[in-house]
Amino acid sequence: MSGRKGSVVVKAVVFDVGETLIDETRIWSRWADRLGVTRFTMLGVLGGMAALDRSFEDAFQLLRPGFDVEAEQEAWRRDDPDGLRVNFDADDLYPDVRPGLAALRDLGYELVVAGNQPPQAYDALVAMDLPVDSVHTSDGWGIAKPDPAFFARVGEVCGREPGEILYVGDRLDNDILPARTAGMRTALIRRGPWGHLHALRPEAALADHVVDGFPELVKALS
Repeated sequence: MSGRKGSVVVKAVVFDVGETLIDETRIWSRWADRLGVTRFTMLGVLGGMAALDRSFEDAFQLLRPGFDVEAEQEAWRRDDPDGLRVNFDADDLYPDVRPGLAALRDLGYELVVAGNQPPQAYDALVAMDLPVDSVHTSDGWGIAKPDPAFFARVGEVCGREPGEILYVGDRLDNDILPARTAGMRTALIRRGPWGHLHALRPEAALADHVVDGFPELVKALS
C-alpha cells in the first residue's frame, strides 16, 4: 500500500539521520564531558542555538570562545582512539526506528537513508543492518543539505519523480522546506531540540505530516 497526497502516490521514503534515526544525547553528553561543562549546560545551550536559528558550532563558541572543533576532535582521537567520541552506533538508534522501518518495508515502500553526516557515519549506519535499500551521506556525495543538489541526488538514487518521494527529517531549514522546494512530500518528526521547536512554527504546516515518531509515520502512510 502506498501513501497518497492528492493524485501523487508516494513510493519511496527517505530519512535524515541525526534526531530522526539517531538519538544524539550520548554524543552531546560526551562533548560536555570533554569540554568540562555539565551535560545540562551543553544540552541547554544547544537548545538555545536551535531556538535562535544558530548552528551547533555556535554552541562551542559560546561555551569556549575561539574553540577549534576540528583540532579538538583530532586531540580527542589521539586521547581515546577506540572510543566513540563524536560517533554513534546501534545503541543510539531511537527504539522505534528498526520496527518502524520494517513496517514501512512490509507496506512496499522503497527506503533510503540520506543525511548530513561525516565520513565515519556511513560505515556506522551500514553496520546496523537496517531494513533499507541504501545509505548515503553528505560526505559521500560532497553535497550537504539544504543545497538543492542534495535533494536532486536523493531523486537520482531513488529513481523516482520528486512527488513520489517523502523526505523525513527533524528540521524545517535543512529538511522540510528544501525538500518541499524540490517537489518532494515531507514529514517533520518532532524529535530533538530542532524538531520540537520547529514543529511549533507556522512553516510546519507546509509539511505533509508532522509526527512524533515512527508509529505515527507508519499510520500516516498506511
